[in-house]
Amino acid sequence: MEIIGRVTKDAIVTKLKDERQVVNFSIALNDYYKPKGNEEAVKITTYVNCAYWINPKIAARLTKGKLVELYGRVGVNAYNNLQGEPKATLTFHVNSIKLHGNTKANTETSVPANPTEITEPVEDLPF
Repeated sequence: MEIIGRVTKDAIVTKLKDERQVVNFSIALNDYYKPKGNEEAVKITTYVNCAYWINPKIAARLTKGKLVELYGRVGVNAYNNLQGEPKATLTFHVNSIKLHGNTKANTETSVPANPTEITEPVEDLPF
């Protein structure tokens, strides 16, 4: 399964008793729809708790507001709260993470610093 959303707060690396490490973070999935016969759109935000076990070094790049594309499988945790009401949370067991957005390397190399550095001859343009 694939989901795309924004990280809601900086990721946390948790170390277990057996020395394994897991990266825990949550993302917000934004969606909207227009009910039939209504002009106003209804906005829905779904929060998903995520766990990534493969490489804990990625936690430094999973910061609040970062747009991420995740591949993995979804699960549900059902429980009763202190008042005895049934509740549930969505969990996503992440197999692969793709980070989206500008990085420092992309912004530095995308535009030449000086327009005179462009070496293409103007006469060869196809238009």
